[in-house]
Amino acid sequence: MDQGNTAFLLICAALVLLMTPGLAFFYGGLVKAKSVISMMMLSFGAMGLIGVLWVLYGYAIAFPGSEGLIFPWSIDSSALGLSSLVEVPEGAAYPPLAFVAFQATFAIITVALVSGAIADRAKFGSWMIFATIWATVVYFPVASWVFNFGLADDGSFAYGGWITYGMQEWFGVGAIDFAGGTAVHINAGAAALALALVLGKRVGFQKGVSVPHNPPFVLLGAGLLWFGWFGFNAGSELAADGTAALAFVNTIAAPAAALLAWLVVEKIKDGKPTSVGAASGAVAGLVAITPACASLQPIWAILLGLLAGAVCALAIELKFKLGFDDSLDVVGIHLVGGLLGTLYLGFFANGTGLFVGGDGTQLLVQAIAAFSVLIYSFVLAYVIGFAIEKTVGFRVKNEDEIAGIDTVVHGEEGYVLADRQA
Repeated sequence: MDQGNTAFLLICAALVLLMTPGLAFFYGGLVKAKSVISMMMLSFGAMGLIGVLWVLYGYAIAFPGSEGLIFPWSIDSSALGLSSLVEVPEGAAYPPLAFVAFQATFAIITVALVSGAIADRAKFGSWMIFATIWATVVYFPVASWVFNFGLADDGSFAYGGWITYGMQEWFGVGAIDFAGGTAVHINAGAAALALALVLGKRVGFQKGVSVPHNPPFVLLGAGLLWFGWFGFNAGSELAADGTAALAFVNTIAAPAAALLAWLVVEKIKDGKPTSVGAASGAVAGLVAITPACASLQPIWAILLGLLAGAVCALAIELKFKLGFDDSLDVVGIHLVGGLLGTLYLGFFANGTGLFVGGDGTQLLVQAIAAFSVLIYSFVLAYVIGFAIEKTVGFRVKNEDEIAGIDTVVHGEEGYVLADRQA
């Protein structure tokens, strides 16, 4: 067992877990002051819930072995509750539980991302019900499609999920998704769109009505996300080596370029570059580089970042044109950014991209992977959300939404600056 690689993987898992509190700050700063606790609790609720579900059965679904590579329900019962894990081959770089911990943090952040689409108007209990079902029937299986891989007794690669490895048998090249452009960002973005449609628009929804109540929170959250994202991307190599270093550099280059591009678009479009725009641009670049971080030269990562920053800055306006209320731009940043980063590999992936020595096959498999996850997640999220809305109810009353839902749902206020009794 390589202690260096084990330590690397465990540290990266801790970094990815930090992303969820970072997301809570990012989302919390974007909503109104009377909804900040409710918004942040959606992320913290996901941490508690998905952390438990992953240990109980999530890992068993996502990594079922070679029997469930498309519909991973042929789970090994011995993996339920992590009571018994398949032993890794002699000389493996890390123990199985290190990988379990690393993948648990991916599941947590993916579910938390969805919550940004339902800010200011969702019941906490209904959100927890949705998160339980969606994680079980959508995230865990999709994670298997992308991240599931197996080793033979001699340590050589034996099998993998259909998105990243199965299509290699069908098309001669597999889809590239190094750290979760499909499984995390397209998956979460499609579910966010579905929930935005199910819950409907906020009261008085129109451009310019809702403004971020705390931009410093947004910047703090973006900073924590960027810091944690190094574990997300570099850690997906599962080893401290040159590929991890390339992913690390690209995780600097792409979001930095995206930040600048977003600010330029804001300056041209609105006359002023904003702090929230800088934070959003950095996140858009991080999203786009996630699937591509180990498959691009840094110069192409910069170009991807510029495209992501500009395209996502324009994409967030779609909700006003198309009439859906994606409160915190999960669709405009994560779905659009995830699609952009995934499809970009079809053109610039090292050795297989259309413009760097390959043909159109890589672009084809990237598109199949991206839109398969998008459709699967959207349809099931819509069905789950609609069923919850029609039974226990998903949305709070209009009067509670207008007043701010922190006191109604959680009995707390985000900002109590003086003792009222005094």
